[in-house]
Amino acid sequence: MHIVTYSPAFTLVPTYECFNRCSYCNFRTDPQKDVWLTLDKAREILTSLQGKEVTEILILSGEVHPQSTRRKDWLRLIYDIAHSALSMGFFPHSNVGPLSYEEMALLKTVNASMGLMVEQVTPSLLDTVHRFAPSKIPQLRLQQLEWAGMLQIPFTTGILLGIGESSCDRMESLRAIASIHKKYGHIQEVILQPYSKGNKDNYSQNNFSSLEMLETIKKAKEILPNNIAIQIPPNLIEDENTLIKCLELGVTDLGGIVPKDEVNPDYNHHSLEDLTTTLLNHDWLLKPRLPVYPQYYQETFTRLKIIENQDTKRLI
Repeated sequence: MHIVTYSPAFTLVPTYECFNRCSYCNFRTDPQKDVWLTLDKAREILTSLQGKEVTEILILSGEVHPQSTRRKDWLRLIYDIAHSALSMGFFPHSNVGPLSYEEMALLKTVNASMGLMVEQVTPSLLDTVHRFAPSKIPQLRLQQLEWAGMLQIPFTTGILLGIGESSCDRMESLRAIASIHKKYGHIQEVILQPYSKGNKDNYSQNNFSSLEMLETIKKAKEILPNNIAIQIPPNLIEDENTLIKCLELGVTDLGGIVPKDEVNPDYNHHSLEDLTTTLLNHDWLLKPRLPVYPQYYQETFTRLKIIENQDTKRLI
């Protein structure tokens, strides 16, 4: 029996507003056109999740401009949600866009792990899908990985597939991630995320095939160090046979299985029971994990003053 992991997760969105306008986005709303999640509402949701299977609280936010007068309020809300989740026995994982070094250092104090997609390092996308997305400058994204390494934050990153990049671009992006990890040893997983057409985006040139997905996994296995997990979102994989082939080629994780995929709201996850059965039929065991990987347990538990209890031990 082979093992593939997933994170029992729930997503909290402080705000959907974002100053970027990526062509393929199905998440964002315009700045100041969204009512932010209140801390009281976040605590109410967290309270309702206590005693259930959820261990990870994914704090996923649109980006408030760094020069906005509301930036400090936005950061404080993210910090307070993470702090509340931590105090209630959950493991927060924040993915909220590029941060200053000081902002990242602050959020480290209340997050088990953090994340940011590199997306693609080719600058050509700044003329197409990222034309109106100032925070998608490749060097800015890579700088975030560097700072996370300097701060020794267990980090999740990844690349988007099928947004106009070439096969060579994908390999270059993976090599850039591997290079930074070799310096700091902090990248715990890399997501290979295929673009999937949604109801809100205005990008329609996706030609990324299942065969390209399999080829990208093969290359990722060659490029990435062995101690980086390769993750794919199962709700974005075309069919059962392709999913199993992905696992056979080296995918080790299926990410957060959540009630609603906020980034791809038109693509719901299969129920955990159905996914478990599907995998068992092919001799794969779906096993829950924490949002921080085992090699980072000791430092993370010490840093956050987490005491191992029955909830954590069953996943360790």
